[in-house]
Amino acid sequence: MRMQVVEDGKPGQASDKDKLPAIPITVAGGDGIGPEIMASVLSILVAAGAHLDAEFVEVGEQVYLRGNTSGIPQEAWDSIARTGVMLKAPITTPQGGGYKSLNVTMRKTLGLYANVRPCRTYKPVVETRHPDMDVVIVRENEEDLYAGIEHRQTQDVAQCLKLITRRGSERIARYAFEYARKQGRRKVTCMVKDNIMKVTDGLFHRVFDEVAQEYPEIEAKSQIVDFGMANFVHRPEEYDVVVLPNLYGDILSDIAAQMTGSVGLGGSVNIGSGGAIFEAIHGSAPDLPGDVANPSGLLLAGVEMLRHLGRGAVAAKVMNAWLCTLEDGIHTRDIAGQHTAEHAGTRRFTEAVIERLGSRPEKLPAVAEPAESAEVEEESSAIAIEIRSRVREEKVLAGVDVFVDWDGIGPDELAIRLQAAAGVLFELKMITNRGVKVWPNGREETLCTDHWRCRFEAGGRKIEDVAELLLKLANSGIEFIKTEHLYRFDGKPGYSMGQGQ
Repeated sequence: MRMQVVEDGKPGQASDKDKLPAIPITVAGGDGIGPEIMASVLSILVAAGAHLDAEFVEVGEQVYLRGNTSGIPQEAWDSIARTGVMLKAPITTPQGGGYKSLNVTMRKTLGLYANVRPCRTYKPVVETRHPDMDVVIVRENEEDLYAGIEHRQTQDVAQCLKLITRRGSERIARYAFEYARKQGRRKVTCMVKDNIMKVTDGLFHRVFDEVAQEYPEIEAKSQIVDFGMANFVHRPEEYDVVVLPNLYGDILSDIAAQMTGSVGLGGSVNIGSGGAIFEAIHGSAPDLPGDVANPSGLLLAGVEMLRHLGRGAVAAKVMNAWLCTLEDGIHTRDIAGQHTAEHAGTRRFTEAVIERLGSRPEKLPAVAEPAESAEVEEESSAIAIEIRSRVREEKVLAGVDVFVDWDGIGPDELAIRLQAAAGVLFELKMITNRGVKVWPNGREETLCTDHWRCRFEAGGRKIEDVAELLLKLANSGIEFIKTEHLYRFDGKPGYSMGQGQ
């Protein structure tokens, strides 16, 4: 279904005075409170004169229940391919196994590598412990543990692979700095845990530092993520733009949204090479009664969408009307407090925002409204990222970590069997269990499972030598379950050295 979203609000009827073309977008009404808050947002955009040509698609619960495990049908993919932009309400994933995450599927399929969440407080009209908070969380959206590569390897052990790439790290770091430059922000902070994960988080940190050198006017800072998040919760005013790998970014962005006063105020942008998806950060809340939900998160996502589409004047008009509504004390129940003058349901809140279109707030900082023109397209807020080419490093095989499933007496016995099987092909250097070195010179107190990492080193060997080693281990009755080759890059080890190395 299609509908033109224009100033007079009548589907399919544009005013003769409107010379700017209506921009096509894909709209997904979602589940639970989704259709209700989407109707609210579209009503406000209609009244503001957004000039959008909406293609409505179905994604989410009903699609899942019809047997589509991804929750998104082909017609929705086709619409996104045409428009490049989706405004999406929250969806419900049915309980039970077998259903893929719709959000993860869409982000990865469309290459939406950046998740951007502006989080600010609205003192004094919305109660919060952090009145001076105005921060943007930029989260890498495709890699890290969210690559979703997991295996059960033994009776006792399952693993999840943490993948960090140079290209992915550079892309998100560069996006964070470009965003800061374009939005006039002064500082970008990177949060990682490279004191422990020296190879993966270490790569993310190194690339951040490299990119930062190209933006001398912007302060660049890095923090260990546990300290950084603790400090953020205590002093959010010290942060401006924060860039993080996927998992840390997921956690901090939800924390930051809640700190603003309500997750109902949180809008989110997923953006990348295949388009952009604009959504609220909260879920579908299927048990919430009707005419209660706060549409603000989806509305603020819609504001970001308008800026992305080059409709900055309309975005500012909507934002100022929304700020006036908060300022006048018309609040949904999730943000109601001592400054509330009227407890509003979804419909009343929507009407209040529409009534205030064209007004500017007095207590809250107003958004500058560019002069509207029916003939001139405005500049889009979209950011184009170019990855720099690099000279390839010399890569040399240094050995192999062989992971084995073994229920024997202890690591000393395992070492004897491994050495006997390997012969002179590779030298056994270390055995670890759950990342703790247990051979040589292990301790009896160390808890061991049936999952052992056995490190063999031999400089100058080739891949076929690793295959021969594995064959020898198999012939001796040792069950190997995975291998990781050890490489040196320009002479530097590309692997963790392990405890005691």
